[in-house]
Formats: sequence, structure tokens, C-alpha cells
Amino acid sequence: MNIVILAAGKGTRMHSELPKVLHPIGGAPMLGHVLNTALALAPESIVIVVGHGADEVKASFAPAVSTSRIPINWVNQDRQLGTGHAVAQTIDFLKAQTTLVLYGDVPLITPTTLSRLIRAGQAGHGMALLTAQLPDPKGYGRIVREPKQANGAIQAIVEDKDASPEIQLICEINTGILLAPTPALVRWLSALENNNAQGEFYLTDIVEMAYKEGLAIASAQPDDLHEILGINNQAQRAQLERYYQLRLGQTLMDSGVRIIDPSRLDIRGSLLCDQDVSIDIDCIFEGAVTIESGATIGPYCVIRNSRIGRGAHIEAFSHIDGADIGQQATVGPYARLRPGTSLGEGAHVGNFVEIKNSQLGARSKANHLSYLGDATIGSRVNVGAGTITCNYDGAEKHRTVIEDDAFIGSDTQLVAPVTVGRGATLGAGTTLTHDAPADELTLSRSQQVTIKGYKRPHKKAH
Repeated sequence: MNIVILAAGKGTRMHSELPKVLHPIGGAPMLGHVLNTALALAPESIVIVVGHGADEVKASFAPAVSTSRIPINWVNQDRQLGTGHAVAQTIDFLKAQTTLVLYGDVPLITPTTLSRLIRAGQAGHGMALLTAQLPDPKGYGRIVREPKQANGAIQAIVEDKDASPEIQLICEINTGILLAPTPALVRWLSALENNNAQGEFYLTDIVEMAYKEGLAIASAQPDDLHEILGINNQAQRAQLERYYQLRLGQTLMDSGVRIIDPSRLDIRGSLLCDQDVSIDIDCIFEGAVTIESGATIGPYCVIRNSRIGRGAHIEAFSHIDGADIGQQATVGPYARLRPGTSLGEGAHVGNFVEIKNSQLGARSKANHLSYLGDATIGSRVNVGAGTITCNYDGAEKHRTVIEDDAFIGSDTQLVAPVTVGRGATLGAGTTLTHDAPADELTLSRSQQVTIKGYKRPHKKAH
């Protein structure tokens, strides 16, 4: 089977410089969703028709195309002359005996529905349409069947702008997705004409050609009407985004995840959860995120490309990016963990603490208002409020090492590279510029002085 994906439209109503098919659903371009569905069907080849913003679209998918085991070819439609004209540009790449046509702006179509369509076509002569019943079919092409039969043979598809009042009453609509025998498809494409209201070459006209040749035309329907909805403006994109998120949330809840409000969940990548995970409202998950059993995610968190360990607790408003959170660890509220952060079992990171490219060992704590960058921190370490690892000298980054059981007093600056020995104590307010020996108290403070008779200046009276 060949799969053709039509993705050449400009998307004028999106009011955006971004090519239409690159607008995201669930953090991925809508064309990416269609391409993944196409790959799941294991066709012999895929052909993507591009037009507006072709170079940008191709560049966005270059890694996927280069690593795909299934050949993916690009074809340009330089002039937008209709769907029939678009498919005609792919003829040289249609080597398999059947061809499935999909659309780059219909992102939520599923492999399950398409497999049903393919089976319907294979049961006949390879021609099948994906249709749907809509209570308000305005704007869609209508499926015209032989009269006086409950489910008569499909005769033609009539576009809404070309439909008579009688045909406009038909509620069975064409989704645009179809399966056709390739040799016949090539022949029909060459015979298309554009004598219609829009002056375009309609792919749908091949249906009437097939009927007149006596070819049986099968039909199948989607599991959910959201699957067939296309995106033409930002409101439609937002509508499908929310449906997509609800579908992901339902899948997670079916596997035992406790989502407080699935209408307030955003997954912009992949989220893998064990059972008994709890996710509060308005959390955003980006990239690849894994949450292990019993972990809880508080409200308004943003988590990207990270692992949250078993039983860990992420408090509200925490931002976690590229981090590995150990089991039973606690983070937040208002914590920021940047790439390269690793927390050991039972570690605590509190409010307004930022950690980057650092390891915090088991049962170590940094509970308040600290910055830990490029640091290796052992187990059972207490990092006092206001602690800063001074890791950057203006040209290079340097590392701070704090060994097990050390105690770092509040308002301490550790000027890297520096090491704090095992069991060492740093007094509050210390600026450490040399290594602190194990099991000793190290501090640096200027002498406290009281200036007697000092008077604060006062503003002059006006």
C-alpha cells in the first residue's frame, strides 16, 4: 500500500507565518501525528505533498525521514489547484497496488479507524471511503448513494458549494480520506476536470468515475467524529488540542492514574505513569516524562524530559527540566531543577531553590532560597538558606564537591573549585575559597563592630 499525505495548504485562516501543518497538537506538529499514524500502518511507501512553506516543513521532519525504515518522499505542489491535482503530483511514486490518501491537517485520525477502512476496501475491489453522519453537514461534501435503498451503493461525492438543495439535506459526509486501486486512481486523475464552483480539480470526482465503471465502493466510519475534523483556524486547533488531551488523560486514568481534573491537563510529548500516580490541576508535561508508582505531582507544575521516582512528591509551581528525581524525594513548592540535576532517595529541595547540573545525595536537604550549580553533594548534607555555589568565573564553569554529612550554614558562598570534607561544618555567612577539612568548623567573618554615636541622615524639611 502507498500512503499519500496532502500537506500543501497555506492555512490563510490561521493568520500565522508558520506553515499550517506545523502548528502543534500535543506539542508535536499536526503533520507529525498523521505521519506517525501512517507509519503505524506499515505501508510500502509514504509520499507527502507540500506547497506553502515546503522547505520549512521538510526541514522539520528531516530527522524522522532520514531514520525511517519506510521510504518517505516529498513532492511539491507549486500551484494550489485542488486535491485531485495534489494527488496527481505523486503518480511517479505510487508503486503499490492500492493507495490511501490522508490529510496533514486532520491530525487525530487513528490507525484503528484506517485499518477498518482498508479492510473494507480489500473486501471489494480496493475502493473505500471514510464517511460520517453529521447532524449539521454544512461545508462538507455529501455522499450520494443509489436511491430507494437503506444503504445503497455510493454513486458520487458532491461538494457543498456545488450541491443542490436536495443534496444538501444529506447528512452522510465525505471525510476526504479514501482508499483506491492505484492503476485506476492514476487513470482517473488524468481525466479530472475543473468545471466546478471553485475551479479546482477535485479528488472526490474519481468516485463517480469508479461508479460508472461498475466498481464497488465500500465505506467505513470513524470511532469518534473528532478523528475526522480538520484544522483551518486557531479556534479549531484549540478545540482538537483539548480533545486530544482528554483522550490522553482517559488512557492514563484507565491504567490507574489519579488525575484530579482531566480537562486541566496538558501533555506535550509522552507521559508514562505507573499506577497510583496522582496529578493535580494545570500541570504541563513536555518531551519524555516518566512518573513511577505512588508519586504525586502538585498543581501548576511544568515537567520536561525527566523521571520522577517512586513515591516522590512534587509540590506546586515547580519547574523540572532534564532531571532525575529519586524515590521518596520532595521538591518544591516553587523549585526549579534544570538539566543534569539528580536527587537521591529521600532528598529534599524546597521553595525558591534552583539546581543545575548537580547531584544531591540521599536524604540531603536544600530547603530554602539557594542556587546549586555544577555541584556534587553527598548524602545527609544540610544546605542552609541562601547558599550559593559560585560556579562561573566569567569564562569557565567549575565544580563544587560537598561530601557526606556536611553542614552548610546559611548565607554561604562556595567559590568553585572547592571541596567541603566529610562531616565538615561551614559557619553561616562564610565565603569559602579554599577546601574545608573534614569534621572541622570552617568560617570566614569580618569582626563585628559597633560605632557609637552614629546618626542616620535625615531628609531635609521642605
